[in-house]
Amino acid sequence: MKKIALLLITACACMQNFAQPVADDILHERWKAYWVDVPGTPAHGYGIYHFRKTFQLADKPAHFVVHVSADNRYKLYVNGVQVSFGPARGDVYNWNFETVDIAPQLQQGSNTIAAIVWNFGDERQEAQITYQTAFILQGDTKEENIVNTNKTWKCVEDKAYSPLQPELIYTYYAAGPTEKIDYNLYPSGWEQTGFDDTKWQQAQQMWQGLPKGVFNYTLGWMLVPRPIPPMELTLQRLHAVRVSHGINVGNNFLQGKSFTVPANTKVTLLLDQSFLTTAFPVLKFSKGKNASISLSYAEALYIDEGSKNWRNEHQKGNRNEVEGKRFVGTKDEIICSGSDNETFTSLAFRTYRYINMQIETKDEPVTINDFYGMYTGYPFMYNAGFNSDSAVLNKILEVGWRTARLDAQETYMDCPYYEQLQYVGDTRIQALVSLYNSGDDRLPRNAISQIYNSLMPEGITLSRYPTANPQEIPTFSLIWIGMLHDYWMYHGDTAFIQKNLRASRMVLSFFHDRQTAGGSLHNVPYWIFSDWCNGKGWHDGIAPIGKDGSSAMLDLQLLMAYEMAEDMEKQVGLQELAAMYEAEISKLKQSIVANYWDENKGLFADTKDKDCYSQHTSALAILTGIKTGSEAKALAQKIMNDTTLSKASVYFRYYLYRAYNEAGLGDKYTQLLGIWKKNLEMGMTTWAEIDDINRTRSDCHAWGSSPNIELYRIVLGIDSDAPGFDKVKIEPHLGDLKNASGYIPHPKGRIATSYAFNNTTGKWSVTINLPAGVTGTFIWKGKHYPLAAGETKMTLE
Repeated sequence: MKKIALLLITACACMQNFAQPVADDILHERWKAYWVDVPGTPAHGYGIYHFRKTFQLADKPAHFVVHVSADNRYKLYVNGVQVSFGPARGDVYNWNFETVDIAPQLQQGSNTIAAIVWNFGDERQEAQITYQTAFILQGDTKEENIVNTNKTWKCVEDKAYSPLQPELIYTYYAAGPTEKIDYNLYPSGWEQTGFDDTKWQQAQQMWQGLPKGVFNYTLGWMLVPRPIPPMELTLQRLHAVRVSHGINVGNNFLQGKSFTVPANTKVTLLLDQSFLTTAFPVLKFSKGKNASISLSYAEALYIDEGSKNWRNEHQKGNRNEVEGKRFVGTKDEIICSGSDNETFTSLAFRTYRYINMQIETKDEPVTINDFYGMYTGYPFMYNAGFNSDSAVLNKILEVGWRTARLDAQETYMDCPYYEQLQYVGDTRIQALVSLYNSGDDRLPRNAISQIYNSLMPEGITLSRYPTANPQEIPTFSLIWIGMLHDYWMYHGDTAFIQKNLRASRMVLSFFHDRQTAGGSLHNVPYWIFSDWCNGKGWHDGIAPIGKDGSSAMLDLQLLMAYEMAEDMEKQVGLQELAAMYEAEISKLKQSIVANYWDENKGLFADTKDKDCYSQHTSALAILTGIKTGSEAKALAQKIMNDTTLSKASVYFRYYLYRAYNEAGLGDKYTQLLGIWKKNLEMGMTTWAEIDDINRTRSDCHAWGSSPNIELYRIVLGIDSDAPGFDKVKIEPHLGDLKNASGYIPHPKGRIATSYAFNNTTGKWSVTINLPAGVTGTFIWKGKHYPLAAGETKMTLE
């Protein structure tokens, strides 16, 4: 495969020395360390706080392990070097702590551990759950207990910070505030060993840390070990200065060459990363007493249309173009203290392709010493490969992988700029991208567990989690069952599946209570989202609902969940439930055909009234096996070609194209990528949220990364044929391709395929490689060939 040459794709060594396993007493006994805060400060309001502990060591240790957490968030430093940031997001009943070996940063003699802790209060990210402002650090053993948080720590509130709320075009923004910092008030050097903290207060000692399940008469957080690795941090230089006003600055500045802005001068620089990224901006500057520097961040620029074209407002146009564009974005602001060698970096990461830097000096010049980003994200490695005689497919994979990476931080998220929330509908697709492209199952597993933890007493999960404010989308609970089934098929782990089947049973019980005697659902509460579709009868993402309260989309999504749950229960769960689900499946299939099948049109209607039709319902009828064989193929051809149907969005095309493949039209897949090619033509470096690329809110939605699954699963044909991927089915659908090859990670190694057409002989050369201990089946033009572990070569018509 053509190498994806992106800094953000190549994971580097993360800054944390991630120490595992965690000692038994840390998990099962009351900690000796105390949660601490700053005396006299609000427990729940906005605030930025510093904590320090200086201690002596007779010798430099080989190991020095600490466990650390905070509410809302923290960054931890040892002798001035950042060693950890977190905690990984969870909830109060599952509050993560990081385990870090800080020995490499320690020295003989005096040492300082320091932390910046922040609570964004009411302005915090929607994904941030909180109890109150607090910090805790626990040494792993008796020797390390000298650094335990208690009243011997020093602390101070940082008055330099204040929150900034973004002024954006799109109203729903849930990613938290940006920052204004007055460096005249900032305690520069607070994290260094030699800093004078004599005027700081003693930390206020509250209550001891409690691992989840340990009892004490206390309040607060149930501590659990962080289940995922530290986030990647990679230095990332900006690409180009696209516009400069008030000063002549070349691209050398972006490679670390300083420049000085004279006194009483205004300067504007438009900087281009050349691709979208998630990073901590790092600005190094000197002097310039009371000068102001603002850094604004945008995914894209907007066409400056003027009042005459108000009907076309908020168009973005080609993302590579800057002429005739206006800048709208989030912003950080800095007031300079006039000191030498100050450094700004944001507390939370920023999402940007473009940065607008504005500088206004007062009576003293300011020198900008350097400016760059520290890319951050889940440390996925790209362990798949694809090559073909179509260059655009490689580009689609490159952009899809970048999108998936930016939307994978400590949790999956719908978009990194506007929301940063882990929605089930998005996450199912993202998790499969992770498994097909990386093989790292930890973030998919974490996502399944977190949605499980959101389970409501009435039986459904929340639509997204973690979240400060509950949101209910019952159909996403059904999709969560699909996530669980995906994990079972592509990775296994029977014990994990069995635990999570408890939630699957509750979800299906919730829906069963709302089924009529015939099986159809009626009056399902909450937001019954299915897709962002603008077709007849659709509104707010909700599929058409008939006069009697029933909906084909709801019935079909329930049927799909029953089928996946029945599969799991039958093999690793309760046989009685499997039998019950089997009966429900049979009844529901009959009901769907009776209520929604339109023989005259050869389609499934959206309602019993049969006055609206969509690609969605007929696609799910194929995926659930209501239509099979030649009937399924005829139905798939109908929904592919009938222009009167309500169309699936980029999100739901994941299910639509799976249905086409299931019906025998997989060879059409590479011809169906028009919206992805349009994204590329518009200069997109990540996938837009919706089909209207000009007016999309988010420029980065990983539910559009489904080709990073299907170019391997449909085109190369690699799929699981048994739980845990213990058996493999390989059925390629090459379409117009004459050469295609690639590989994906497998729990036991790697699966590789190669297909090459010989124009002279008119035959295909096929090579399949399976890991040791794995067998499978190769399917070519309907004929089945057994596959053994190792290499298999074939020449086929």
